[in-house]
Amino acid sequence: MDNNGQQRPADNSKEWKLIEKALLSAQAEQRTARRWGIFFKLLTFTYLIVVLALLRVPGGADRHASVSGEHAAIIEVNGPIAADQEASADAIVGALREAFDNPDVLGVILRINSPGGSPVQSGYVYDEIKRLKAERPDVPVYAVIVDLGASGAYYIAAAADEIYADKASLVGSIGVIGSGFGFTGAMEKFGVERRLYTSGEHKAFLDPFSPQKEDEKAFWESVLKVTHNQFIDQVKAGRGDRLADDPKLFSGLVWTGEQALEYGLIDGLGSSSYVARELLGTEELENYTFQPDPFQRLIERFGASFGQGVASFFSQQTVMLR
Repeated sequence: MDNNGQQRPADNSKEWKLIEKALLSAQAEQRTARRWGIFFKLLTFTYLIVVLALLRVPGGADRHASVSGEHAAIIEVNGPIAADQEASADAIVGALREAFDNPDVLGVILRINSPGGSPVQSGYVYDEIKRLKAERPDVPVYAVIVDLGASGAYYIAAAADEIYADKASLVGSIGVIGSGFGFTGAMEKFGVERRLYTSGEHKAFLDPFSPQKEDEKAFWESVLKVTHNQFIDQVKAGRGDRLADDPKLFSGLVWTGEQALEYGLIDGLGSSSYVARELLGTEELENYTFQPDPFQRLIERFGASFGQGVASFFSQQTVMLR
C-alpha cells in the first residue's frame, strides 16, 4: 500500500500469480481425472468385448459339433498329473469320453509330455481307457511320448494299444517315491524344543520335526512297495510279452526312445502326425483336450492380472520373475 491506501503493483502481481497457479492446478486435476475416466471406460469396454467373444466359443460336449468327417482325436497330457493340475484325471477322462462318443473318431492319440504324478489320478485314467476300449473296441488308443513320459505318465501310456516316442524322448521311471526332510539336528543346534500333542501311537508319523522311528520307516517303505507292485502289475497287463525280461525296467530308471524300444517299453518311433497318418489313415487331427470354461477362466485371469497391474502401477514396484 502507498500513503493514499492504494495497492502497489507488486502486491497485485503476486495475487494474480497465486490465482493463476490455482487455476492451472485445477485444470491439471481435471485433465488427470478425465484421462483416468477414459482409461477405465476403455478398460471396461475391452473387457466386455472379450467376454462376449468368449461366450461365442463353444465349450463342453458340443466343442466338436462342427467337425465333419473322420479324424484322429488328440488328447494332451501335459505337466504333473494331479487333481488340481491341467493333467487331472477328470480333465483327461472327460476328453476321452467325448472322443469315444464321436462316431467320426478313428482313434485316440494321447500326446504325453509329463513327469508323472499321483498314482491315484494315473490309475483312474488307466482304468477309464480300458473301460472305453472294451465298449468300443473299434477305436484304438495310441500314446505318443513327446519329451518326457515318466512314472505316472507311463502308467497312463501303458493302457494304450501301442506307445510311440521320439528317439530322444525320455521314457520309463517305473517306480514310486516318497520324500521329506528331517530337522531334528537343526532344532538341537538352535535350541528349538518340539511340542507335539497327539492321540494315537503313530499320529505324528513322518513328522519332519520328530526323530525317525525304525518301525515307521519300515512301514512307509512297505506302503511304497505295495504301490510300486501295483504300478508294475498294470504296466505288465498293458504291455504283456512286449516287455523285455529285465528287472531294471522296474527300477525307476529312464531311457531314451531308442533304448525304450529295445526294452519293449514302446512299440516304435514316431510323432502324433505319423501315428494318425500311418496307423489311422488320416491327416485330420482334432484336439479334444479339456478346456476350462472360457468365461470363468477370463474372470480368474482378469481379476488376478488387473489386481497385480493396479498394485504395480500405484506402488511402482519392480516387476520380478519367479
